[in-house]
Amino acid sequence: MNEDTRDPSPAAAAAAAAEEKDKKEEEEKGKAEEREKLPPVLTPSSSSGSSTAASGAVERGAKGQLSTFSSFISTASQKKEVAEKRSSPTQLVTPNIKNVRDLPPICLDVRQKQRLSIDSLSAEMKAPVPPEPALPIRTKTMKDFQEDVEKVKTSGEWKEVHDFYLTTFDSFLELSATFKKDANTPFNTLEDSGINAKFVNAVYDALLNTPQDIQKSVLKGIINSLLREWKGPRSKDDLRAYFILLQNPQFNNTSTYVIYAHLLRQIATLVEADHHFLVHWFKKLSQKRFKQLVDRLLQFISLRLFPAKPEEFPPMTKCSWWIPSAAKVLALLNAANDLAHLPVIPYTDFYNSTLDHIDLMEEYHTWQCFGNSRRFSFCQYPFVISIAAKKIIIQRDSEQQMISIARQSLVDKVSRRQRPDMNMLFLNMKVRRTHLVSDSLDELTRKRGDLKKKLKVTFVGEAGLDMGGLTKEWFLLLIRQIFHPDYGMFAYHKDSHCHWFSSFKCDNYSEFRLVGILMGLAVYNSITLDIRFPPCCYKKLLSPPIVPGDQNTPVGICSVTIDDLYQIMPELAHGLNELLSHDGNVEEDFYSTFQVFQEEFGVIKSYNLKPSGDKIPVNNQNRKEYVQLYVDFLLNKSIYKQFAAFYYGFHSVCASNALMLLRPEEVEILVCGSPELDMHALQRNTQYDGYVKTDLTIRYFWDVVLGFPLDLQKKLLHFTTGSDRVPVGGMADLNFKISKHGTSTNWLPVAHTCFNQLCLPPYKNKKELKQKLIIGISNSEGFGLE
Repeated sequence: MNEDTRDPSPAAAAAAAAEEKDKKEEEEKGKAEEREKLPPVLTPSSSSGSSTAASGAVERGAKGQLSTFSSFISTASQKKEVAEKRSSPTQLVTPNIKNVRDLPPICLDVRQKQRLSIDSLSAEMKAPVPPEPALPIRTKTMKDFQEDVEKVKTSGEWKEVHDFYLTTFDSFLELSATFKKDANTPFNTLEDSGINAKFVNAVYDALLNTPQDIQKSVLKGIINSLLREWKGPRSKDDLRAYFILLQNPQFNNTSTYVIYAHLLRQIATLVEADHHFLVHWFKKLSQKRFKQLVDRLLQFISLRLFPAKPEEFPPMTKCSWWIPSAAKVLALLNAANDLAHLPVIPYTDFYNSTLDHIDLMEEYHTWQCFGNSRRFSFCQYPFVISIAAKKIIIQRDSEQQMISIARQSLVDKVSRRQRPDMNMLFLNMKVRRTHLVSDSLDELTRKRGDLKKKLKVTFVGEAGLDMGGLTKEWFLLLIRQIFHPDYGMFAYHKDSHCHWFSSFKCDNYSEFRLVGILMGLAVYNSITLDIRFPPCCYKKLLSPPIVPGDQNTPVGICSVTIDDLYQIMPELAHGLNELLSHDGNVEEDFYSTFQVFQEEFGVIKSYNLKPSGDKIPVNNQNRKEYVQLYVDFLLNKSIYKQFAAFYYGFHSVCASNALMLLRPEEVEILVCGSPELDMHALQRNTQYDGYVKTDLTIRYFWDVVLGFPLDLQKKLLHFTTGSDRVPVGGMADLNFKISKHGTSTNWLPVAHTCFNQLCLPPYKNKKELKQKLIIGISNSEGFGLE
């Protein structure tokens, strides 16, 4: 008999049957495990006891309240313990500590602000695309819906509207069928979600004004959708449904938080490729709707941390996944915000001020110890931590490093049987005003091992004791001298009002290292500096945020665009933009090659942007490459050695994982403070010694100061605090004090910059006070006698 057509033996048939039986049992076991994760699906037509009881629980809710939904799906939280014993998707895998600032890992670094295609995803990150299910046919348009809502105002009959909401929110397929612009088009692109956003907004805007039974019907439909058993990867219609549901304004109500938490968990545990789509869809939302999503999530986290009514929520031990899920979804929105050409909202809108009141150092240490584990820490999502909170983390981390270094110095001294000296606990700088830069450079070079100690400055020949004021003045004078155009280290660009690194080649770049050390010491010692670097500088300073172990690894190199060049050399950037948008023949009209020229000490030098660049003409086809190479040359390659010295100087002081929590903009604020003065805020937060705020002299003082132009207000701030910049915490952080000076009114005001204190004699009238104050603040350099 032919081998291909012979009948199987009885033994083979029995073996096949046994194998089939085992396979079915395995499938049933898998389904049972999946069902443990969430309660069974509830359908309106179900007549089972459990379904009826659950539905009844919904309907018995008190009028105007939706809290019964918490009990409705509380079994989900109760059964979560079973899922946690396995590797449940409710526990989020936190990112590697080295890449914490790149959350979430949306394929490429979102800070590159490139338009990404799903084709750029690696094969292992691409989820298999399931066939799109056939959607129900829905013909109601936004205009039809709005007309139905208007009819209610005259008829009082909600049935038509109720039926619409009941049908629309019955399932994910119904949501897609209602809001999809074209049911017959798959819309599988990153740039177009295929959703009629105006229709979604209209439906949600009307929802909150409908009767409670309609609102409950919507929530009930969402519950049923979320509790369905899922098989295989999500389709794009499923992603659209998540995208739509996340915008539901009902989730502002704490009584819906249990449902909201399950929605967030399912979104958070989607595969990377699905997150990639959601990020691109989020960035297309209007600013108003985008901010509503962010605010809702921040509120959810705040109220879970500090609930007004703890009994509203399950115990924290039963819902430990709530906050990690919300943080992950916030990370997707933050990625969308960074990916947009212009941020949809300011990055500060992601700050959650509630986190200022938790144990930040515990969060930081958890992150340090368990960075890539399943243990959650807010430091894994640093965009939600305010700059004030980050400053606290950096300061305490710095203090711990200072104490550690000082303790080690003390131990070393004792172990050598030497007498301890208190000066060994500080970084003591002794400099001459006439040789400020050279003395500072020598001192910092000799005391390289003491940079992480508390800084104290002494000016040779002066009687001032440094309680903080001399340190402030040392920074101010040193920065002023180094950044002077005649010094040649930095070029000042008038159009952009900022400094940039000189590209002149030299044998020794130690002075650039000195500037980096100064910036590091300023952050380390909570001093604000009057430095005007463009934002690009701070982006380079965090590239990478931790100094690489391999000295051959390039540092200070980051992705730059023509937008970065605009912040430094706007005229040149404008010219390059003209080249990019030119309609004619670029090669004939511009007559350029891949070669650039720079003047160095009066000599014009040429540089090729690529091999044999002087022989390659710039034309319509390669002009984008030319512009990118030119920008990269100006901001990265031409100043590499200067910036590398600056980078290593900064990180020699500030080497800390805490830097990984910061955005470039936040580093700038920590270094420079804010240039925006609010003298009214200073007035509100001023303390008095010997005066009260109603005294005539104090009233004269504030009348004069509030009427000063900005330059005199800055001089006053510099006179009294040693810096004309506002620290991170605002004017309240200055602890500004006005004391009564019991001397003759012929004397000028005196300041103790160590304590931000102004000693003000009781002048007889406003004119005299103004005259003496202006003289004092305009001639305020130096401590004691030379």
